[in-house]
Amino acid sequence: MLELLYASGMRVSELVNLDLADVDTGSGFVRPFGKGKKERMVPIYPGAAHSVDEYVKDVRPRYVHNGVEKALFVNQRGERLTRQGLWQILKGYARLAGMEHRVTPHTLRHSFATHMLNGGADLRSVQELLGHANISTTQIYTISPLTTSASLR
Repeated sequence: MLELLYASGMRVSELVNLDLADVDTGSGFVRPFGKGKKERMVPIYPGAAHSVDEYVKDVRPRYVHNGVEKALFVNQRGERLTRQGLWQILKGYARLAGMEHRVTPHTLRHSFATHMLNGGADLRSVQELLGHANISTTQIYTISPLTTSASLR
């Protein structure tokens, strides 16, 4: 879940609202619905696709027993994971990793954008991947180094 969040740059609400049908690991795409119910297709790298496949095959069935739940990510009761639930999971992993800086789900989104831009992606492509309506929203990632890989250590 956290790998997919970082690999796609999705908003937390987009991730927790994903259904099984919204992820095509074979072709390496996820279909989040952003603000204003805008749909977009976001590529994910093979490692993230593999992680999602493993979760769906090995973990999710331990919690979903009714076969009715369509949510990709579920909580311990087999129901759709909430934003707050995801936040708690991330906080727990950050604590286990001994991270001193505050890590939020948005930290992963910001890191995704920063790493894409630092890796040579153009601003318009990153804007599209993030689902930003306005380019100025994306430009923040070129100006404000809020989160870098060094700060995530």
